[in-house]
Amino acid sequence: MGRVQAKHRPTSDLLLEIRNLKVEATVYSPDEKPHDVTIVDGVSLALQRGKVLGLIGESGAGKSTIGLSSLGYGRGGVRITGGEVLLNGRDILKGGVQALRRVRGREVCYVAQSAAAAFNPAHRLMDQVIEAALLHGLGPKAEAEKRAIALFKKLGLPDPQNIGSRYPHQVSGGQLQRVMTAMALCSEPDLIVFDEPTTALDVTTQIDVLSAIKDAIRDTHVAALYITHDLAVVAQVSDEIIVLRDGKMVEHGETRQIIEAPRTDYTKALVSVRSIEHDEKQPTAKPVLSVRNVTATYGGGAVKVLQDVSVDVHPGQTLAVVGESGSGKSTLARVITGLLPPIAGSINFAGRTLAPRLATRSKDDLRELQMIYQMADVAMNPRQTVGTIIGRPLEFYFGMRGKERDVRVAQLLDEIEMGKGFIDRYPAELSGGQKQRVCIARALAAKPKLIICDEITSALDPLVANGILKLLLNLQQIEQVAYLFITHDLATVKSIADSIAVMHRGELKRYGVKSKVLTPPFDDYTDLLLSSVPEMELGWLEKAIAGRKMASAE
Repeated sequence: MGRVQAKHRPTSDLLLEIRNLKVEATVYSPDEKPHDVTIVDGVSLALQRGKVLGLIGESGAGKSTIGLSSLGYGRGGVRITGGEVLLNGRDILKGGVQALRRVRGREVCYVAQSAAAAFNPAHRLMDQVIEAALLHGLGPKAEAEKRAIALFKKLGLPDPQNIGSRYPHQVSGGQLQRVMTAMALCSEPDLIVFDEPTTALDVTTQIDVLSAIKDAIRDTHVAALYITHDLAVVAQVSDEIIVLRDGKMVEHGETRQIIEAPRTDYTKALVSVRSIEHDEKQPTAKPVLSVRNVTATYGGGAVKVLQDVSVDVHPGQTLAVVGESGSGKSTLARVITGLLPPIAGSINFAGRTLAPRLATRSKDDLRELQMIYQMADVAMNPRQTVGTIIGRPLEFYFGMRGKERDVRVAQLLDEIEMGKGFIDRYPAELSGGQKQRVCIARALAAKPKLIICDEITSALDPLVANGILKLLLNLQQIEQVAYLFITHDLATVKSIADSIAVMHRGELKRYGVKSKVLTPPFDDYTDLLLSSVPEMELGWLEKAIAGRKMASAE
C-alpha cells in the first residue's frame, strides 16, 4: 500500500466557495446551426464545514450542473467557462486533470440519483464501496472494510457484516442508495454532493434513506450540497437553501426563512405547490367501471400479483389507486385494459362486461377506455408532429380527415392550454409538461368515458405537475370523464381524488371515499403510507421517525 495522502485542510471554516460560476453547452437542434446556451449564469455560493446547503429548482434550473461543478466536472459536453470553484481554499478548476483526480473521491464525493445505474453490476458492493479509499491510499484494505461495515451499521443496512459480499441486484433500491452513501463517506471527505438521492424511491423507503443520510451527515460532520426539486424534502436536511431558476439564483436564505417567509414569487409558488384543494364528489350515478373480485398472475400462474380486488369508478369522478412499487397498481391497469387477462373475477364497463383480452374487445371498448402513460417521451412517435399524434384517434375512431380533423386538433390544443401554434412541432421541441399535455389531448380525442392515468405526474417537477393536475380537474368538469389515477404520491391523491384504493402486495388494504380513507383509525400499512409523505414543516422528519418507533414499540 502506497503512502497515505494527507488532505489539504486550511484553518478556515469556509469549505466551498463558488464565485460567479458560468457553465455553457453547445446545442445541436434540428434544422438549426449549432449554438451555445448558458446553463448556469453567474451563480455564487459559500458552504461552511459541517453544514448542508440545499439547491432547489425545476429541471433545467442548473442544480446538478452546479453540484458537479464542485467536483470540477461538466457532463455531456457541458463546459465550465467562467468563475472559480474554491475547495479548501484553492481553485480546483486551475490545477489540471491530475489535481482533480486527487480531489475527487477524497475531498469531495458524489451520490447519484439512481444507485442502480451508478453501481457496476459485475462487482460486489464492498469492493466498490472501498475502491476510492484504496485508490487514494487511505490505509490498508482491512481498515477500509472495517470503516465500511461501521457505515453500513450507521446507515441502518441489514446484516452490516455481510451485505458487502452481495451484488447490486441482490439488494433493494433503498438499500442500494444507502450503500452509495456509505461509499461516499468511506474516504472521509469534507464534502458530499447528494444529487436527488431519494427521488426515485417510494415514500416509505424515502423517509428511511432521508433519515439515514441526515444522521450520517450529523455524526461524521461532513458538509453537503443537497440537490432536489422537492422543497419539503430539502427542508428536512438543509441549514440553508438556494432557489434556482433557468441557471440563475432566485433566492438564498436560511431554511426557516425560505419555508415560512419566502421573498420572491417563484419561491412562494414552490412553497405552495401542494396546496390544490379538491372537494370530493359523492357518487350520483351507476359506476362507469366495476372491477369485481379480480385475481391475476404472472409466470403462468406461479406468481399471484392481484388477489380478489374489487373497486368502482363513477362518471365524472376520480379513483386514486395508491401504494408502493410492486403493490399491484399498474397491474390492475393492465388487467382493466385487457393486456393481462385475469384468472378470476370480472370487469364491467359502461354497462357491459369487457372481454378479458384486448384483442377480442370491440372498437367502442377501445375508444371509451383510454390510457395516459408515465413517460410521455416514449409514448409518442418522435417522427410525428403534435397534429399527427392528436389527429390519429380522430381518424381511427371517427373517420375525420383534412380540415375537419385539423379544426378538432386545434380545439383540443386549446383545451390543454397550449394553442394551435404547437400543431407542427415535434416531441423533441416540447418540454416534459407539454409532452404530457399532448398525451392528455390524444386520449381526449377519442371521447372516452374513462382515462387511466398511470403515474403521469411522477416524472415531472412539482410546479409542472401542479399544472397538469389543475388541467385534469378542469377537463373533468368540462368533459365529465372519469379517471383511474395511479400514483405513489399521497399529496397528489389529496389534490385530485374523490375516492381512494390503497394497495399492498396485490391486495386492497383500504377503499372508500377520500374523506373516509384519510380519516383514522388506519390499518398499519395506510398509517405508514400517510406518515411517510414529506410535509413543508421544519422537524417533520424527526417527528415521523419518532412516530414509527413508538408504533413499533407498542
